Parts: sequence; structure tokens; C-alpha cells
Amino acid sequence: MAKLNRIKEVLIEQKRTGKWLAENLGKDMATVSRWCNNHTQPSIENLDRIASLLDVDIRKLLHKTK
Repeated sequence: MAKLNRIKEVLIEQKRTGKWLAENLGKDMATVSRWCNNHTQPSIENLDRIASLLDVDIRKLLHKTK
């Protein structure tokens, strides 16, 4: 599966954990883990919430295509 998001990388850059993200989003840790490992992708709404929590531009959470 193609790596579409950079959630895991941004969490590492900010010294945050998937557990922290799951707790702050009110999501199950397994869901966040699937996002971080690119097994599934968060909805646009969840991606926006993640960007807000991490205080980054939403584009930083996505791999560039070109």
C-alpha cells in the first residue's frame, strides 16, 4: 500500500505518540495505529482535527505527489 499520509513522521518530529493522538481525538488506539501505518486513511475531517492538534498545516500530513 502506498504511503499517503505522514502522521507518524509528524508525531515523531513533535515527540508525540499515537496514544496521545488517540486520546485527544477520542479515537481508539487501533484506529490511529492504522492511520500511522498507512493501512487506512483518516477522513478529511479527522485529518483537519489532527492538523489542528499538532498545530501544522494539513498539507504537512500528506506525502507530496509532485
